[in-house]
Amino acid sequence: MTKPLLLIDVDGPLNPYAAQRERRPEGYTTHRMRPSGWLFESKPLRVWLNPEHGDELLALAEVYELVWATTWKGEANDWIGPHLGLPELPFIDWPQMHGKAPRGTFWKTQYILEYAEGRPFAWVDDDITPYDHEYVERNHLAAALLLHVDPRIGLIRPDFDALADWAAAL
Repeated sequence: MTKPLLLIDVDGPLNPYAAQRERRPEGYTTHRMRPSGWLFESKPLRVWLNPEHGDELLALAEVYELVWATTWKGEANDWIGPHLGLPELPFIDWPQMHGKAPRGTFWKTQYILEYAEGRPFAWVDDDITPYDHEYVERNHLAAALLLHVDPRIGLIRPDFDALADWAAAL
């Protein structure tokens, strides 16, 4: 049986960018990065990453196929994965970023379904809304878990447990 996909956003779930600027979240390390999409050329992007998330994701790789679902696209393999101890992962190469989306959904949602091609998937992102849940329920026949992550906190133990439990229940 084919594993379900685990579609991973970076900013929000792995990089709690909305946490208080002056206080790095506990367990996170600070990194300065210059991915090609970073618009503020004079100053590198501050990214907080928790190295323990790499171990958590590698454990989930036993039951999921891990995929980057981030605006970092393939650059997540260069800038994010090495800090978490992750191997190179496939990524969604968005046909258009930040474009028009169906009926109030997040712009990624339509492309998530195209990428999944009818496979079961779990998706972790900080921009998931009830509209996205409705859209996926109407347009994706396989099982899907849309897990909203607070961008002030990032992925936490209950999120990893929910992902493991969902995959086990398939």
